[in-house]
Amino acid sequence: MAVVNYHEIFNIFAEYNPNPTTELLYNSHFELLIAVILSAQATDISVNKATRTLFAKANNPEKILAIGEDELIGHIKSIGLFKSKARHIIATCHILVTKYNGEIPKTRMQLEQLPGVGRKTANVVLNTAFNQNTIAIDTHIFRVARRTKMAVADTTLGVEKILLKKIPEKFLKNAHHWLILHGRYTCKARKPMCLECPIYEYCLWQEKLLR
Repeated sequence: MAVVNYHEIFNIFAEYNPNPTTELLYNSHFELLIAVILSAQATDISVNKATRTLFAKANNPEKILAIGEDELIGHIKSIGLFKSKARHIIATCHILVTKYNGEIPKTRMQLEQLPGVGRKTANVVLNTAFNQNTIAIDTHIFRVARRTKMAVADTTLGVEKILLKKIPEKFLKNAHHWLILHGRYTCKARKPMCLECPIYEYCLWQEKLLR
């Protein structure tokens, strides 16, 4: 049985894209947090379209609270689950102002106590804002990890733990972005672009197809 060559796979990712980052548009840690909350079950394109007008009007927790929930909804109503997201954002902003002096907390436990923030959202913030070696498992990364055999598990937490253990440490900071971009643009769910895949040689999914 073939073994996954994590070093070669991520070395190739690094060569193709030395400085990967999120496609969400933001100018502060707060804007990143709000954008990631909004991105649940939504595309980055739709979130960027909504936050372009929102952040021009309110780009910190105090200003979000000042415009209120109704006006916030007006900015994000094109995004799925906008009503519940608006409630979560208002509640989160209140906590940030009263408990953290308007700053974004830097630990997973503190982040996950914010309304609308689960493990995936916390991992994105910890990785992208604070350069921690975390991997936020979304549908793209879950698919890529299982398909390529990089991490075969039945849950997102299981996949996350395997990837954090197996991926060489020097690649961990950027691994999240490489994997999500690979799943979004190359290793697609319905029509993976195998002939254009930079890690095709190391993908163990082909073993299954050839049996």
